[in-house]
Order: sequence, then structure tokens, then C-alpha cells
Amino acid sequence: MSGRVGDLSPQQQEALTRFRDNLQDLLPTLPKADDHFLLRWLRARNFDLQRSEDMLRKHVEFRKQQDLDNILEWKPSEVVQRYDAGGLCGYDYEGCPVWFDIIGTMDPKGLLLSASKQELIRKRIRVCELLLHECEQQSQKLGRRVDTAVMVFDMEGLSLRHLWKPAVEVYQQFFAILEANYPETMKNLIVVRAPKLFPVAFNLVKSFMGEETRRKMVILGGNWKQELPKFISPDQLPVEFGGTMTDPDGNPKCLTKINYGGDVPQHYYLRNHVRVQYDHQATVGRGSSLQVDNEILFPGCVLRWQFASDGGDIGFGVFLKTKMGERQRAGEMTEVLASQHYNAHMVPEDGSLTCTEAGVSLGVGVRLCASP
Repeated sequence: MSGRVGDLSPQQQEALTRFRDNLQDLLPTLPKADDHFLLRWLRARNFDLQRSEDMLRKHVEFRKQQDLDNILEWKPSEVVQRYDAGGLCGYDYEGCPVWFDIIGTMDPKGLLLSASKQELIRKRIRVCELLLHECEQQSQKLGRRVDTAVMVFDMEGLSLRHLWKPAVEVYQQFFAILEANYPETMKNLIVVRAPKLFPVAFNLVKSFMGEETRRKMVILGGNWKQELPKFISPDQLPVEFGGTMTDPDGNPKCLTKINYGGDVPQHYYLRNHVRVQYDHQATVGRGSSLQVDNEILFPGCVLRWQFASDGGDIGFGVFLKTKMGERQRAGEMTEVLASQHYNAHMVPEDGSLTCTEAGVSLGVGVRLCASP
């Protein structure tokens, strides 16, 4: 049995019922918790109830941290909107939305000197949410369930500049997020125009992709323009990719739907333009940490942080202290904002969150450590 609605074995049906019962506290917080949604998490963990529940509960925390309920209203900065390539364009034969990721024309170093790694990753998370929203729209339009999307990766122009470590980290983290928070949503990941360097690039990210995701990858060869229409109807495929679709002005690349990126002008680079007067300076050795405590007096207080680093990226997270008046390790406190690595040596970091608890001391910036 496929483990999908209408095709469940008695054991799978029982697991679904128990899964829903176990998650009664969680379901009201989710935008849509129907059987289709719950079965995605069960299939992702082979109907292992405990592992599926752990996965979904972690996703709920991720939803809160990323404010996914409002992410479609969020707009990236101008430089990311203009130069981070990709776009939603067309549908496959079953009505699944198709996203084109244009790699070769993207300027990764220019983007990462002009925007934080976190913003670029958040933009990709927004793409995942956009594709889920589009699946829901297609389901209503077609009168049948559409719950997966197709991604086409155009690798023409892939070069060593795209294998720059901070740029690779963006895709590594994106695929890790895709595996942990969007199970069973990708129908195919299709690679076209892959140069000789592609196996090297793939080796850098494949360990962050699950086995099931790797099985869904399709790498088309030299005749890709004849092969791609077997997955996507020609009238839903730009002429640039072997179809018949054009922009209203006849442009074969469909530039109104797909952003092809390009080199980022240096006037967007932030490091030499942003001047922040910092209250504190500290030297933190590699592998060591620094804690900065702030007392939150009432619910609704906004906690804001700004920091920059010299010599390497740093880890930063926000944690709620559970014991007053003494230093605690991060693992002994309540995680509020998960610790991440920030390329603050390239782009100064500026972030904030609204505090929901009062009368406690909040550990901020608990882990700061230079990378090798």
C-alpha cells in the first residue's frame, strides 16, 4: 500500500488514528492538519509513530521560529529579490507546480556580501511554502489532490565560484531544512545542462539529502530538451527549456516568471556601508563562548541584537535561563532561537524577536565561536 489517503493497509490506518490522537495538543496550531498532511510525516518515517511525532513536533517549533504562518507576506531585501535566481513557472502533466532554480547565472559571493545567509535561506523556505500554497490552489482548481512539486535545476554556467564554502553552506542548510520540514513534497528534482563540475558540487550537498530525495533526482543528458517535455507539458515549459511558453512579448526565457540573477553590483555590498555603533566589544576564541544576559520585564518586549565579527563566522542563539544568578550551558536552558552560524564577518547581523514571558533573565548570544 502507498500509505496515501485511500490506499492504506489496516496497520497504516491504525497508525494514522493513533498518530492523530497523540497530537491532539498540536493539531490546532497547524494551518491544515488533515489526513493528507499527517500521512506525509508517517510516510517520511515509515509509519514509526514515535519518530513521526518527534519530527512533526520539531517542525512546529520551526514554524514558530520562522513565522511560517506569515512568510508569504514577507519580502526579501531588494538585492535578494533582484539577484537571487529562480521562479515558479508552469505545471507538470498532473498539475504539480514547477520551480526553476537557475544556478549558473547567480553571483553567490555578491549575494552573501549583500545579504545574510539567514535571509537567503529564509527566501528558500518561503519558496517551499509558496509551492505548498500553489499545490493547495491546484487541488481546488482541479478537484483532486495535488501535494507535490517539481524542481528543475539549470546548472549551465556552474563554476568554482559557486563552490565557495559560504555559498555551498546555503544549499546544504536548505536541503537539511527540506528533509526535516517538507517531507514527501518533492515529486522530482530534475537537473539539466549539468557540466563536468556537477558531480563535485553534488557530492558537497548529497549528504544533506535523504535517500528518498536522492531517488527522486533525474539528471538529464545532452538531449535534455527532448526529455524535459516528458515531465512537463510543452505549453507549460519555456522555450528556453524545450517548450512553447513565452512571455507576452515573446521572450523565450519567460523573464516575468523566472529570475535569472546576474552579477550583484558592489553598491549593494553591506560590510563597507553599514556603520553600527556597538555597545560592547569582546574577543572570543575559537570554540569558546560568551553570554550576554537581558532581563525581560513584561510580555511583548522586543529583544533586538546587532553584531559583527572579524576573521570568521560565529554561532549565535537565544536561550531562556532556567536558573537565576548563575551561568548555564545552552543545553540546560530553554531554546528560544536555535543557534546558527552567521557570516557576520561579511554582513553585520541585525535581528529581533518578541518575548512572550516576563520576569525572567534571558540569555542572549549564548554561543559565539569563530569557525576554522
